Amino acid sequence: MTSNKGPLKVGLTGGIGAGKSVVAKVFAVLGVPVYEADDRAKYLLTHDTVLKQSVTDAFGKDAYLENGEPNRPYLAEKVFGDEERLAVLNGLVHPRIGEDFAEWHMANEGAPYVLKVAALLFESGSYHQLDKIITVSASEKERVERTLMRDQHRSQAQIRSIIERQMPAQEKELQSNFVIKNDKGDAVIPQVLDLHKKLLTLSEKR
Repeated sequence: MTSNKGPLKVGLTGGIGAGKSVVAKVFAVLGVPVYEADDRAKYLLTHDTVLKQSVTDAFGKDAYLENGEPNRPYLAEKVFGDEERLAVLNGLVHPRIGEDFAEWHMANEGAPYVLKVAALLFESGSYHQLDKIITVSASEKERVERTLMRDQHRSQAQIRSIIERQMPAQEKELQSNFVIKNDKGDAVIPQVLDLHKKLLTLSEKR
């Protein structure tokens, strides 16, 4: 359940390689405040003392390096292929992200609407916190190619494994209010401009 207080809360999601970061940058150029959930998660894992203690309690003292940074290889090894352990980590991080987003949202009360960018918007349940959802969609072939170019440390098999573990793109689209197509030949900027107008109108009607 969402509240009418503050700007309209819009979620932006999409599977790996769909291009949600590119779409978010277009919204940012239009002056829309953008909250990058993945970036904030990394920040909070390093700087939020309560979250750090919770992660240490759950995964042991080796969860953090001596300099206070998360021991990412260690944590990745702990949760890789272990759904229960991954759920524990997500159960610690996602609620804190929700609180952080709520604070950020109110700090941007002058904006008509704000954008929360998150890969796991549906999977984490955080979509319940939002008024509207946009999914960025692209073919699996396109997503694999883009990710191979961006993440050169990953193999094609690893990328396809990540895609298989994420919620199917079609299911995300069905649960969304808007879909932006981002395959080769799709013009993204006109789609964003059209959607921006619609969201401004929705924000005025609240």
